[in-house]
Amino acid sequence: MPVPVDHYENFPVASWLLPRRLRRPVEAIYRFARSADDLADEGDAPPAQRLAELAAYDQALDRIERGETPDDPVFGPLAEAIREYAIPLAPFRDLLSAFAQDVGKNRYADFGEVMDYCRRSANPVGRLMLHLYGDRDPRHLAYSDAICSSLQLINFLQDIAVDYRKNRIYLPQDELAAHHVSEAQIATGDTRGLWHMMMHKQIERARKLLQAGAPLGRALHGRIGLEIRVTIRGGEAILRKLHADPACVFHARPVLTPKDWLFMLARGLH
Repeated sequence: MPVPVDHYENFPVASWLLPRRLRRPVEAIYRFARSADDLADEGDAPPAQRLAELAAYDQALDRIERGETPDDPVFGPLAEAIREYAIPLAPFRDLLSAFAQDVGKNRYADFGEVMDYCRRSANPVGRLMLHLYGDRDPRHLAYSDAICSSLQLINFLQDIAVDYRKNRIYLPQDELAAHHVSEAQIATGDTRGLWHMMMHKQIERARKLLQAGAPLGRALHGRIGLEIRVTIRGGEAILRKLHADPACVFHARPVLTPKDWLFMLARGLH
């Protein structure tokens, strides 16, 4: 049974495309990532409690590193997967670092800060998937990083209004200022002035990053290659929707339709 993908509805995560032998470890990884992300984002807990709970996750990783198997629905299966596949712990710690940052940081001065966040919040997942497939090629890791960072940027663009309600803005502050886009505009969904130009800059950068990683879909054979190609097509489809209507993030968050999925799969097969 694939891991639930309600938070990743636009991309094929742990889908039927994955080989059956990898579904269990992939599910364990995503359960860890999803539950840790929810500690940072969901509910009404104060920041101190969120950070304490994330610290407990880090301590559970320490126990796994010592060879223990925590009796826990998140860390029990994860410990088994880590041992069976010799999965490094650094990517899990990077994820926790990003989630903890979400608790205390809600503005990003420039694109460099945004990419540092992507390096820890998104790229580790792709690297973990490649590890499960036994792929250690440095070029493939670089391609994966580009894809994962691009998908994170695309999620930021989709969720501008959603994130603002959480008092978060992932758009670089210097670029907002350069386009004379104020927080008041985001708060009210005002897309006058240079909003469209600012959004097109973000969209084009995410597209170029996605294209930079696209060779990975052809470099890897079998189901993983197909999974990556379909994922890339999904990212491209969302970017097209955003480009066609940069104001849609305030009134109709772009999502993939069944027609989009059929098109993505057909394109991915070629």
